[in-house]
Amino acid sequence: MLKIGVLGAGHLGKIHIKCIKEIKEYNLIGFYDPDKENSLIVEKELSIKSFASISELLDEVDVIDIVTPTLSHFDCASQAIKKGRHVFIEKPIAASSEEASELIKLSTEANVKVQVGHVERFNPAFTAVQSFISNPMFIETHRLAQFNPRGTDVPVILDLMIHDIDIVMSIVKSNVRKISASGVAVVSDSPDIANARIEFDNGCVANLTASRISMKNMRKTRIFQRDAYIAVDFLKKESEVVRMKTVNPDDNDPFAVIIDLGKDKGSKQIIFEKPEIKPVNAIQTELETFCHSIINNTTPLVSIYDGYNALDVAYKIIDKITLL
Repeated sequence: MLKIGVLGAGHLGKIHIKCIKEIKEYNLIGFYDPDKENSLIVEKELSIKSFASISELLDEVDVIDIVTPTLSHFDCASQAIKKGRHVFIEKPIAASSEEASELIKLSTEANVKVQVGHVERFNPAFTAVQSFISNPMFIETHRLAQFNPRGTDVPVILDLMIHDIDIVMSIVKSNVRKISASGVAVVSDSPDIANARIEFDNGCVANLTASRISMKNMRKTRIFQRDAYIAVDFLKKESEVVRMKTVNPDDNDPFAVIIDLGKDKGSKQIIFEKPEIKPVNAIQTELETFCHSIINNTTPLVSIYDGYNALDVAYKIIDKITLL
């Protein structure tokens, strides 16, 4: 079993602690949180040992799970890596691209595994359609949330849009060519609503919208590619695939949906599919996959490089908005 500790016992940290307790490959040693009053509550509520410092906890574990505010990610992760500990770190990986780059250097030197908590990669609605995604050429995302003061210390790009940035970067196998963006600070000191257009070298275009001042919650992505349309609802955990295939003259299915493309262009059959969505706890799944990458010495599914790439694009979007 891998001995693991958790840094941060706030709302999300407590969820991580509960998930880790359900993973048989982990031995949960304890947690550290600088809020002493909260530490006492969590220690009693979840029957888990509270450590007096980060250093003391690091001395007792093989793996550290960092669920602290973004501004502290680099300090916590660098301490852990320098002690040779494997690191799971919540998104975004760090507060700047420079910090993320330094973490890559440190983890390479220490030969430790690092996984970044881009949890939407493990959303069952997304994993159910991954086998259908092939060379997407247009992607549209909407991630809208009702206002919540928690998270307004950073722009909505780092708070919400970064989820979709990571998803887009994971399915588009091409370099970013151009980024344009706009945004408005409505209730906080940084953008609360933003739109970004990412153009790739292969011609793919992604149009991303994120808002934390919406009247309703929405987390939808639409993917368009040759002969297919794929829709993913990350919130409702639903997905749909609409495919087109050339009609076989021998196929006389009276219920088939056929469209005539015109003279000399033949016909296409439209196929509607609703992939099976298996109910899973995405946070528990990502923590499990990290454990398996350590045990099997494989690359984490959301690597430190993925975390860097998503953060780098996020800051390029923020820079475009700042220049307006």
